[in-house]
Amino acid sequence: MFALTNKIAIVTGASSGIGRATARLFAEEGAKVIVAARRQAELDALVAEIADADGTAVALAGDVRDEAYAKALVDLAVEKFGGLDIAFNNAGAVGQMGPISDLPLEGWRETLDTNLTSAFLGAKYQVPAMIERGGGSLIFTSTFVGHTVGMPGMTSYAASKAGLIGLTQVLAAEYGPKGVRVNALLPGGTDTPAATFKTPESRAFVEGLHALKRVAMPEEIARSALYLASDASSFTTGAALLADGGVSINRT
Repeated sequence: MFALTNKIAIVTGASSGIGRATARLFAEEGAKVIVAARRQAELDALVAEIADADGTAVALAGDVRDEAYAKALVDLAVEKFGGLDIAFNNAGAVGQMGPISDLPLEGWRETLDTNLTSAFLGAKYQVPAMIERGGGSLIFTSTFVGHTVGMPGMTSYAASKAGLIGLTQVLAAEYGPKGVRVNALLPGGTDTPAATFKTPESRAFVEGLHALKRVAMPEEIARSALYLASDASSFTTGAALLADGGVSINRT
């Protein structure tokens, strides 16, 4: 049910954290994976690890804010493997933080471009390729911030990630008749290099926000991405799937 045998997938933000764990898991489940991020060396190392585990992956480095890069990733999937079935648009950034009165316009724009415009550009080229294959699964990494929880100082991050949920819902309605499922995955705090907790004290604070009193490992979020990518979620579309350790409901 969770197998991705003979499926072709793009994973962005694959050089570390959730994206890296998901690319490895998709490959383990049989997918041919195009891994995308800005850092070529990290992508090359990931491709080698996947190959060592008898998986198949190719890398293409670039900036997800660049429309030409979004197109090139899909072109690579088609040319190398014959099409596209799955896209995990996971690349993103917290961006500049602080009170809105101190947030420069360029900081706002950079965060929206990184988190939201990049998803639009990805979907613009991914959806037609999926339709050519008779359907597929499109996944965006959103967050609980701006959806179930407001966190001070995260204006642009919350707005950009909430926008992904609106994008998800519209694309799900628009392309459901053509067999394309579109969902947003909303992780809680996750132990990644980009995590906002930098000290033991800040980590303990973040862990305490969650009902499970811990943060996730990237592999745990990857398994939720696998669910959305696979036939196990064949009747799931337009969803904002919380994989947040209970941070959205916790009050203790």
